[in-house]
Amino acid sequence: MKCFGGPFFIMAVWAYIRGHKIKWHKNRWIYADSGESVEIERPCIRCGKMPTKEGYDACLGYIKGARSACCGHGLEKGFILYD
Repeated sequence: MKCFGGPFFIMAVWAYIRGHKIKWHKNRWIYADSGESVEIERPCIRCGKMPTKEGYDACLGYIKGARSACCGHGLEKGFILYD
């Protein structure tokens, strides 16, 4: 496709938050299914729970010695990274 005499590329940027597909649209992240801002938090699609107040996946909670952890949110296998 050409636009104004030069090449024109359309790029889509997608990601996931707690299993919900999101996209970068007009300089902000929105949920792909509704167009709502990701500032409106949603629960995990796997367990149906919101993260803990500390930000942990509710189904995992605090894991002693873990640097990072994710339940996978029903999209991929979960993981735990230890120090």
